Amino acid sequence: MGLLTITELKPGRAVVLDGEPFIVVSSQFGRKSQSKANMQCKLRNLKNGSVVARNFQGSETIEPAEVGYRRVQYLYKDVTGYGFMDLQTYDQFSLSEEIIGDAGKYLVEGGEVDALVFDEKPIAIELKSTVELKVIETSPGVRGDTATGGNKAAVLESGLQVNVPLFINEGDKLKINTETGAYMSRAE
Repeated sequence: MGLLTITELKPGRAVVLDGEPFIVVSSQFGRKSQSKANMQCKLRNLKNGSVVARNFQGSETIEPAEVGYRRVQYLYKDVTGYGFMDLQTYDQFSLSEEIIGDAGKYLVEGGEVDALVFDEKPIAIELKSTVELKVIETSPGVRGDTATGGNKAAVLESGLQVNVPLFINEGDKLKINTETGAYMSRAE
């Protein structure tokens, strides 16, 4: 793969800066009167999750990152972090709480997710935009309450607490938006 020009720095593109893998979060093309074109980018470090802002100038070239995905199974959480197993090689690895971040709220033991791989090493996990989780604790729905449109708290199997409509019961499977943490609907 050749070097990238600044116009190829679109959201979702993985690049290497100073030996570290980054993913482009946002990019804005600009040109000031007679000056050269530039691309203002926000980039997320794929190893530690930090976000940096960087301006790339017109003729600058950027190295693309060779990243891939592997299907992994979430096994456990302990003091060192979150444990996973690669479903192709059965190798086990662990990622720290700092790397997993908010994604930990959606992990259920035995559940499958995609791991982002750089230099043959898993460096992060990628969640889908929605996950299905079972309600393990909530107050019972009261007959006739569905018309009033109220909400109540529910604890899901991952430990996440969300507000749900009054008609949701323990044992129901729900669709949850992983970007907002909000209840979307019952799962089919």
